[in-house]
Amino acid sequence: MNIPNVENPEKYVGLYIVDFGEYCSVGFNADEVAEILESKELSDVKVYKIHRVNPDGKMEIKGVSKELFELEAGLFFYSSSLDQAQREYKSLVNIAVTSMPPSRAKVHLSKLDEDTYVTCLIYPAEADDEFSQWLLDNNYKTSGNVRGGISVVNEYYDVNAQVIERHQLFPAKSIETKTGDELLTSLKLAVQR
Repeated sequence: MNIPNVENPEKYVGLYIVDFGEYCSVGFNADEVAEILESKELSDVKVYKIHRVNPDGKMEIKGVSKELFELEAGLFFYSSSLDQAQREYKSLVNIAVTSMPPSRAKVHLSKLDEDTYVTCLIYPAEADDEFSQWLLDNNYKTSGNVRGGISVVNEYYDVNAQVIERHQLFPAKSIETKTGDELLTSLKLAVQR
């Protein structure tokens, strides 16, 4: 794969490279990659996420499974008291006010059974690393057990938990997303942004 040279490569960290076989293109956002992967004509592409850029401008990339763009992941913070769960829920929502999250997400405060409450942070699976880092950067702490991943989200949906409170989070910055014909006509551009 021959990655095209880009100006200011550090601005591409967190974006994606799509390898179409004959050529590749740099600078897609997650929504654009998801739309590309939905196309039957483009089902053989390979996707890489740009994780960091070295001082010499070389990009460190990691392959990303196509299935990841169809899934949700999450972090679940458990508590045995409603008061504690409400504090953890409010703390998480307040972090999003002062330090916008890396992607769209939803936060639920839910009751699972008589003695178990959970604060849920659910987001697109491709943003898993970024959300973990976001919580670490903001020193988010809880008192109970924590579980995370794709399967935990599926389990949560299956138990039909009683949602007590909910909040939608939006990312700090949005890159304008190309869709439909605009996206398809730009695929052969070596650099998308």
